[in-house]
Amino acid sequence: MKILERKFRGVYEIDLEPRADHRGFFMRVYDDKLFGEKGLHRQWVQENHSLSVARGVVRGMHFQFPPHAETKLVRCVRGEILDAFIDLRKGSPTFGKWDALVLSADNKKVLYLPKGFAHGFCTITENCEVTYKVDSYYAPQSEGIIRWNDPEVGIDWPVREPQLSDKDAKAPGIREFIEKHKGLDV
Repeated sequence: MKILERKFRGVYEIDLEPRADHRGFFMRVYDDKLFGEKGLHRQWVQENHSLSVARGVVRGMHFQFPPHAETKLVRCVRGEILDAFIDLRKGSPTFGKWDALVLSADNKKVLYLPKGFAHGFCTITENCEVTYKVDSYYAPQSEGIIRWNDPEVGIDWPVREPQLSDKDAKAPGIREFIEKHKGLDV
């Protein structure tokens, strides 16, 4: 596997390298030693799996406040998604900026996202399954959310009228988050 740092400090794109033959393929999706050499080792405490049956489903932009902030290791195991994230780390030179990465069963990429980011994704195909590991237990009282289409952030989503949960549809914008919290101390 290849671990490549993205434009935001601490965010990595991981390219998995399947070994194929006439039977199919085998690939390593996590290597504790290799992650440790890059300073990315975490004690993963939960693994989550979601299914979105329709194209154009948006889930996000979610995060947890400290002390329950999460590092995530995200992978699309079926279908294709645009995985997006917003830097909410107080004092970060990329604070309030976003980036995205296409994750799919075909491209076999994994996203390593450190604490301090709002995270979400949009399904590009039907029947998308996404798995992700986290290094902190889910704490509903620490949950935060930023509006998926906040014009101040300006994420370039592949859909204009997505299917959303009620919670995601009613999320506040980044300006409200900044006025109230100033950013995340992670």
